[in-house]
Amino acid sequence: MRIDIVTIFPAMLEAVLGESMVRIAREKQIVEILIHDLRDWTDNKHRQVDDIPYGGGNGMVMKPEPIYKAVLDITSSENLEQVHATSRIVLFTPRGKVLDQKTVEDFTRSERIVMLCGRYEGIDERVHEHIATDEISLGDFVLSGGEIPAMALTEAVVRLLPGVLGGEESLAEESFTGGLLEYPHYTRPAEFMGWQVPEVLLSGHHGEIAKWRHRKRLSATLSKRPDLLAHADLSDTDKKQLAAMKDTGD
Repeated sequence: MRIDIVTIFPAMLEAVLGESMVRIAREKQIVEILIHDLRDWTDNKHRQVDDIPYGGGNGMVMKPEPIYKAVLDITSSENLEQVHATSRIVLFTPRGKVLDQKTVEDFTRSERIVMLCGRYEGIDERVHEHIATDEISLGDFVLSGGEIPAMALTEAVVRLLPGVLGGEESLAEESFTGGLLEYPHYTRPAEFMGWQVPEVLLSGHHGEIAKWRHRKRLSATLSKRPDLLAHADLSDTDKKQLAAMKDTGD
């Protein structure tokens, strides 16, 4: 997989994507991540990427020309039809689809992703309409630019690629997998400040531990994110357990 990120603050992204798991994935050549300075595709001496909005109003709007040139150049394409045939062009905007795990999993099936990081008051609408294939938001709040969402999407995608994590089997029980939150984790010591690790985790009985963990996934989701249950992959047994938890308040 190759990920290209277009921004006016490349150092901001390199500081994060050059560390930890993403750095290791890049070194192993599991993913290629290239960060580009949008100003390299400007044609004026001030390297200006923004201008005043038509119709008046506050702030500045990012121009379409540098973004268009950058996308064609990065993807080695002659036109947008070629771009869209080979790449997903992601624009980060409050108007976009809120990012969730299913969307992240969908992105892992792409060979090429180009992420566009906006700034200022916004991006010319023609980028939304004609260049971007996906519009993504992190949630119902406003950030100063698309760099943090680009970091979040990149890490979320990269960690799901085969060979990145040491134990891929752990992905099966992570939060949001199957629509449920993750079970609680404990480590040594078994007792700290009078707080005990649940006995079942000390028993060595893997079957009982698995049952306990699954029940905790159900109860955590019910108490903290009940909205997820409407779309979760639930068995008949799961539904019965959830009904009992609602009745008992467990």
